[in-house]
Amino acid sequence: MPRGRSQGPRTHTPLPCLPPVFPSTSAFRRSSRRPSKPVRAGRQLPGGDPGWHGPGREPEGAAGMEALLLGAGLLLGAYVLVYYNLVKAPPCGGILSLRGRTAVVTGANSGIGKMTALELARRGARVVLACRSRERGEAAAFDLRQESGNNEVIFMALDLASLASVRAFATAFLRSEPRLDILIHNAGISSCGQTREPFNLLLRVNHIGPFLLTHLLLPRLKTCTPSRVVVVASAAHRRGRLDFTRLDRPVVGWQQELRAYADSKLANVLFARELATQLEGTGVTCYAAHPGPVNSDLFLRHVPGWLRPLLHPLAWLVLRTPGGGAQTPLYCALQEGIEPLSGRYFANCHVEEVPPAARDDRAAHRLWEASKRLAGLGLGEDAESDEDPHPEDSGTPSSLSSPHPEEPTVSEPYPSPQNSPDLSKVTHRIWVKAEPEPQAS
Repeated sequence: MPRGRSQGPRTHTPLPCLPPVFPSTSAFRRSSRRPSKPVRAGRQLPGGDPGWHGPGREPEGAAGMEALLLGAGLLLGAYVLVYYNLVKAPPCGGILSLRGRTAVVTGANSGIGKMTALELARRGARVVLACRSRERGEAAAFDLRQESGNNEVIFMALDLASLASVRAFATAFLRSEPRLDILIHNAGISSCGQTREPFNLLLRVNHIGPFLLTHLLLPRLKTCTPSRVVVVASAAHRRGRLDFTRLDRPVVGWQQELRAYADSKLANVLFARELATQLEGTGVTCYAAHPGPVNSDLFLRHVPGWLRPLLHPLAWLVLRTPGGGAQTPLYCALQEGIEPLSGRYFANCHVEEVPPAARDDRAAHRLWEASKRLAGLGLGEDAESDEDPHPEDSGTPSSLSSPHPEEPTVSEPYPSPQNSPDLSKVTHRIWVKAEPEPQAS
């Protein structure tokens, strides 16, 4: 056995005692925010923190915000769907250059008419703005010349409520303008306002005036074939029901105005249909065009002032701009290849079917004859006749004043078109007689 100290049993020497380690206060607080077990909704843990709602669930505020965003997204998607399918108008193509051609647009000082005239001027046409107000008409002509760069935009006075004014316009136009390639009847009213006349003012402005103007300008249209007549109609024609026994009865009250407006729009569609029949084979075609729901002053003009601030934002959201509303009338005036569709009704730049009342050929012909009577047209003024009678002027002017109460006989020399045998004479006389007293049946 080796020398030295004896080896006894081994003993474990303990390490020095260290102080225990406790978690910091901040660590304790962090751990207290995530309890191992979920608590009921609404329960709070110590410290005032809201209780955790369990795994996979979010706080109530976040869920509400998510529902709000989802609702807003659905509304936006619905609006985009409605806008591109019902509000936005397809762009018009058609003839790009109209240099050397002349167009007349009634009611072109604002709205759809002004945008229609602007596009025609941009394509190089000579555009006549036929408007009632000289001040607004000349201002619009100046604006269009500036915007289009076309100086061939002029104003001529026309008040469709006065048949004497219609005759004066036709006389002045035939004297000064050698061509007429496009005639667009855009002017119209939706209410009689404060005016009370002894005749149906809505029918007079929306149909009888355009009917007479077309009749007086038809010989010039035939010399410039192919030429077109476009009547701006409305989907309101579907509610129209023409009563020929009360056709020119004065309109009183807003309910009668709504009915009379729909009737006048039905008259527009029937007029285009019958005009196409009358002009078949002449090279002049005609179309009824629905501009769609347009944000213009036509209907807001007579809305009470306190209601307009409420309607304007809504109209801005769901209605077309005047430029969009002008696309279908422009399509009917400029699109090539639609001549076989003369007399049809167009909406959104394509043919649309109309109800039976709007394709009744017997009613269309009856309306034509009644319109001739209400417009004061005699046999000698029939543009389809070769006869040259000499009727005497008679009758009294309309209650709406005209700057030209007496109109002379106008003789217009022009060459006979090859496709219009009824215009074989070199000189065609247009007999202008004073406006007869409107008669209410």
